Amino acid sequence: KCGDTGYEGAATCECVKRRYARLLKQQLSSVLPIEDQNFEKFNLSYYSPRIDPNMHDSPLENIKVNLFECKAYARNFGENSPNLLLYGSTGLGKTFLSTCVAEAVSARGFSVAYDTAINIIAAYETIKFGNGDGAAAAERAARYERADLLIIDDLGTELVNSFVASQLFFCVNERIINHKSTIISTNLTMENFLETYSERIFSRISSNYTMLKLIGNDIRIQKKLLGGK
Repeated sequence: KCGDTGYEGAATCECVKRRYARLLKQQLSSVLPIEDQNFEKFNLSYYSPRIDPNMHDSPLENIKVNLFECKAYARNFGENSPNLLLYGSTGLGKTFLSTCVAEAVSARGFSVAYDTAINIIAAYETIKFGNGDGAAAAERAARYERADLLIIDDLGTELVNSFVASQLFFCVNERIINHKSTIISTNLTMENFLETYSERIFSRISSNYTMLKLIGNDIRIQKKLLGGK
C-alpha cells in the first residue's frame, strides 16, 4: 500500500502499525507470561458457583462480570480510557486478569508498562537518594510515566512511609492529569487501603478508578491440591 515508505499520504501505513504492535508485544513478553496468561486461556473452573452469603453472589458469577469488564476495557482501550482497581484476597486472578488486558492492549499497538509496586517505588527511591543505578531507575520511571497503560501489581506489599505515599500519589496523579490509563491490583480491602495510605491517595483513586472486586478461594492452593493442574 505504501510502497515501503511507511506512509499512505499523511497517515501511517498499516504495515508500520502491525510491526510496531509486534515489537510492543515482544517487549511485554519479556516481563509478563502473556503466552500463557491471556483471555483465551482464562479458566473459569476454579471459581465456585456457590453463592457467598456475605456477597450475595457466587465467585463464578463475580469473575464472569469482571472478565467481561476487562475484555471490554481491552477491546475499547484508547486515549482517555478509564483506570481500573482490581482488589480482593490473594490468589483470585487479579494479576492474571491484568496480564490478559496487557496482552490484548499491546497487541493493538499501545505501549504497556508493568511492574510491582515495590519495584516502582524502588526506582523512585534510587532517583531520590542515589542508592543504586540512577540511569536505569530514571529510564524505568520514564517508562512508567510515558506508557499508554501502566499496570501496578501487588500494591500494599511495599513498606509504606511518607516518601512511599508521596511517590505513589505523584505517579497516580500525574497519569490522571496527563490522561494516561492505569490498572492497579491489590490484596487490600478498601478499609485497609484507606488505613495504609493517605486520605488524599484514597480519594484520588476512588474518584478516578473503576473498582472491580474479586471474591472466592485462593486458586494457587486449589492448583496444589489438584497436583498443579
